[in-house]
Amino acid sequence: MSAPAPSSPAVVEAAPLPRQEEVLTEAALAFVAELHRRFTPRRDELLARRAERRDEIARTSTLDFLPGTAAIRADDSWRVAPAPPALEDRRVEITGPADRRMTVNALNSGARIWLADFEDASAPTWENVVLGQLNLIDAYRRRIDFTDERTGKTYALKPDEELATVVMRPRGWHLTERHLRAADGTAIPGALVDFGLYFFHNARRLLELGKGPYFYLPKTESHLEARLWNDVFVFAQEYTGIPYGTIRATVLIETITAAYEMDEILYELRDHASGLNAGRWDYLFSIVKNFRDGGAKFVLPDRNAVTMTAPFMRAYTELLVRTCHRRGAHAIGGMAAFIPSRRDPEVNRVAFEKVKADKDREAADGFDGSWVAHPDLVPIAMASFDAVLGDRPNQRDRLREDVSVAAGDLIAIDSLDARPTYDGLRNAVQVGIRYIEAWLRGLGAVAIFNLMEDAATAEISRSQIWQWINAGVVFENGERATPELARRVAAEELAAIRAELGAETFAAGHWQQAHDLLLKVALDERYEDFLTVPAYEQLTG
Repeated sequence: MSAPAPSSPAVVEAAPLPRQEEVLTEAALAFVAELHRRFTPRRDELLARRAERRDEIARTSTLDFLPGTAAIRADDSWRVAPAPPALEDRRVEITGPADRRMTVNALNSGARIWLADFEDASAPTWENVVLGQLNLIDAYRRRIDFTDERTGKTYALKPDEELATVVMRPRGWHLTERHLRAADGTAIPGALVDFGLYFFHNARRLLELGKGPYFYLPKTESHLEARLWNDVFVFAQEYTGIPYGTIRATVLIETITAAYEMDEILYELRDHASGLNAGRWDYLFSIVKNFRDGGAKFVLPDRNAVTMTAPFMRAYTELLVRTCHRRGAHAIGGMAAFIPSRRDPEVNRVAFEKVKADKDREAADGFDGSWVAHPDLVPIAMASFDAVLGDRPNQRDRLREDVSVAAGDLIAIDSLDARPTYDGLRNAVQVGIRYIEAWLRGLGAVAIFNLMEDAATAEISRSQIWQWINAGVVFENGERATPELARRVAAEELAAIRAELGAETFAAGHWQQAHDLLLKVALDERYEDFLTVPAYEQLTG
């Protein structure tokens, strides 16, 4: 006998939002409740498995390809499902949160894909969660526009054939949604809330538009987590009567453990897989997190010194391209995070040259597309991929059989000829405080020093502070990384921000709170797995 249908989850501790009833329908909430009943227990088991694996890494200071899945890696016969027409050409993808302005601008940007982000680029206030869903519903029904309050200019959607295809990113498995609880009082994973509401409301409409419900899957740490997502997809399609294989997922390989399971991740999702993506900052964060007590050879230098040409990063990206193309999947490159300056043409010139070089390299390496954070970067990235692809939609036929990556190559951090610097510490503190303050105000994508920063950059910033202190790093100026030094630098940064903003504006923000939270997650002896977990406890709304 099948289990009785669960009661719809209840919205708790949240003020009513405009038009929320269009998103939080009885039918949609019942679907989310069923996802929760069926899949949250497995989610919980997999989170526990993450901790066990991390303990093993702490004991061994190494990782290897899984012996138990060697047959999957060796089998040349299997491929992922053919890409649907809307995902054949992914040469440029733009990313950003699903607020109303970004929704219009991203769809109109000229990029082939828009990653509509409910994860690292979105602080999960209930308003962002619900109204982000509403904005996507409105976009697919062409009833969305945006007026800039400052200029009075109105932005409307271009014709359908000119709009980017949406690939939606739900939250990672580790985050819960405190505003939505099941009948038994348990909090529902944010991943199931974001996926469930989006899929339920939009899957059929997207099929009518010649597209489909497409997803980016973040923070995946193992093929077993990919298997869980695949089971979610199978159930969701059955529940709504959508054809099997309609859902397509691109997995971000942004954890070091997932880098050793790329074949297996694609295999688990093979009927729903679209590709893999190289997520730079979260990947570095994951290396620090997992090997934080592995000694000097795992100490990363300043984050800006770790370019994609570093040997261990080259091993990661080249293995990703080879694995994807061997299995008929797209390989998507990393983020160009530069935000153009409206006042400094020279800053733009230098940055655009770096973006072009980065995208030229990715296209030459065999990637099928790449990410940008700003519409002005779309033409630059497009030109890099146009030069290699021409009229072809992708280069999945480039099998990169010349690539051979050993297990040790992916964690050869000491192959990089660079060291942490005092300026790197100061930059980590600056970015950490400024990002966390904006996040606590409900902003997940924040322009800081001409770069679009999201939660991943805050994670690598606070993790490097933690690692450098615990490794006893001595900077080039002779100062040792200590909690006292971090506190001093943070105090100086807070004073500089107060002077920059003025006392009144400073007081209206969350600066002291952000300062305190950064120091907590950077200095506590117990390393916090995700900054966003304690930050969520302080997020209002």
